[in-house]
Amino acid sequence: MKIYCLGGAGQICREAVYDLAAFSGADEIVVGDFNAEEAAWVADKAASLAEGAKIRAEFIDVTDVGAAVQKLRGCDVVMDGTQISVNGRSTECIAKAGANGVNLNGFGAEDEWAELFADAGAVCVPGFGMTPGVTQMMAMAAAAEMDAVHEIYVSHGAFRPIAFSPSIAETTRVEYQPDHPSRLVYEDGELVHVPPFARPKEIALPEPYGKTTQYIIPHSETLTLPKALAEKGLRLVEVRGTWPRQNMDLVRGLYGYGILENPTVKVGGAEAGLMDIIADYLLSTEAGRTTALYGYVLHVEARGERDGKKITVIYTHTHPASDGSVPEWAGLRAYTKNVGIPMAIAATLIAKGEVLKDPKTGKKRKGLLTPEEAFDPQTVFGEMAKRGMAVRRSMG
Repeated sequence: MKIYCLGGAGQICREAVYDLAAFSGADEIVVGDFNAEEAAWVADKAASLAEGAKIRAEFIDVTDVGAAVQKLRGCDVVMDGTQISVNGRSTECIAKAGANGVNLNGFGAEDEWAELFADAGAVCVPGFGMTPGVTQMMAMAAAAEMDAVHEIYVSHGAFRPIAFSPSIAETTRVEYQPDHPSRLVYEDGELVHVPPFARPKEIALPEPYGKTTQYIIPHSETLTLPKALAEKGLRLVEVRGTWPRQNMDLVRGLYGYGILENPTVKVGGAEAGLMDIIADYLLSTEAGRTTALYGYVLHVEARGERDGKKITVIYTHTHPASDGSVPEWAGLRAYTKNVGIPMAIAATLIAKGEVLKDPKTGKKRKGLLTPEEAFDPQTVFGEMAKRGMAVRRSMG
């Protein structure tokens, strides 16, 4: 089994690499990145976690599609940890290589390559990290208990610095971009576009995070859950999220002044996007790269009916503390491991052929798959438990 880790030197994807080394049983793992030196460092560390696996690093540039395709050919799965703005090109490379794929973001850049994956008999699962990804697993597990599902509320708390890496700074800007087309709510069969900071709702996250005010964000669960639960009468899907309070305050201020629109300004005679300048500043400061509390926590609530009675099922997720009591989860790693590990779990399941079959035909699926189509929730939860990540069910 050969797994290629595209963008594997990134702060999040490297955690997925380490997880593959420790848990996947792969014969070969390739850490591919534009930063070959950092990829080599990650590969060396991953090698210390694996017995018998061949782990190596190499330079790869997805903008050179022909060369990248040659490097990806023959892999059982390509785990794509590249940033949002690169996903269209990285998915093109994976599809043209005829490999299976999985990535973190799932913002739709993958769609145009669906036919190539299907023609190759391969699958690609866009958007499998904590959210999207594990959140869909929680929603599907709750829905399995119901005869009818009326409402699903997906919420998460991403407790991390506002700009500990360029890709995270980009994600921060994208999610609250004023005209983002995917900031949607599914309501009575319609997709309703909403502005930033729409529909505030107080969510009680598991400790130590507590109550947070959350807002609608652009995430793929809004699109995938209505499709997966079409036969159960789903009427409403809302997806919310929050970062640490100081991050939310800053982003709201930037939005209020129109800065998130990234207007062009002149600085020393040169033109630049104002938001680009701010992102560069945050990346260079201690305040932009640190926060008081680290981690990632999920809260998914489903409301529906069972045996003619209304019920509410809630799934939450917790993980080892970031306070250093569990060294490998200390500080920022309590965030990056939470995002990276689910992608590694998904990559391993795909590589081993443990993707759900089409329930109507009983045949192997191929092409682009949503998380709901690809994986069994209880299998994913079981794999998370092996890593100390707990998924809990309760009744509302």
